Amino acid sequence: MTRNAVVLLSGGLDSATCLAIARAEGFAVHTMAFRYGQRHAVELTAADRIASTLGAASHTVVDIDLRAFGGSALTSDIDVPKDRDLDNQDEEIPITYVPARNTIFLSFALAKAEVLEAADIFIGVNALDYSGYPDCRPDYIAAYEKMANLATRAGVTGATHLKIHTPLIDLTKAEIITRGTALGVDYGQTISCYDPDPEGRACGHCDSCLLRAKGFTEADVPDPTRYQD
Repeated sequence: MTRNAVVLLSGGLDSATCLAIARAEGFAVHTMAFRYGQRHAVELTAADRIASTLGAASHTVVDIDLRAFGGSALTSDIDVPKDRDLDNQDEEIPITYVPARNTIFLSFALAKAEVLEAADIFIGVNALDYSGYPDCRPDYIAAYEKMANLATRAGVTGATHLKIHTPLIDLTKAEIITRGTALGVDYGQTISCYDPDPEGRACGHCDSCLLRAKGFTEADVPDPTRYQD
């Protein structure tokens, strides 16, 4: 019997690769994206396209409004940092971090998993080539998984033991791209930029764009990203 899994799908490079990995492992994947007031909401079009192309069993877009809290360049009227030196970052968490975003997203995925009687959630967090977000670290994922098994009917009754899969967490961006390319991911369908134009073209200068471009260069894979300039 094919097992169900919930996959968090942003429309970006990492989550598309994560989806492809879940499919390759034999799961029936149910993808979940969020319209949360992000300035780069064009990623939702990419998420819908990727879910269809990679054979998701279902695709859900959840509406929440994190602009109510602000505190991030992605949900407030704050400039997105551009052309930062990512090789010489200090310890400060960048302003593109959205407070509690992964905790909120995982909570929705957890509810979906319970309804599906699924024991598996996939999230494309990465602890190597990333922007320094605290909710992308292995100890955070481990703590959330422990909490999830204490906080759900399925976990408490022993019906399922929830596993949060993080197949990209120890990979470089180049390794992620190499893995996804082997699985047939069309990265031209993905959007990673924090500040794209209305047509979905990437700025080429935000942290996410810089990390993405670096990954394609190091993987020796042609970069299919549409840039503004």
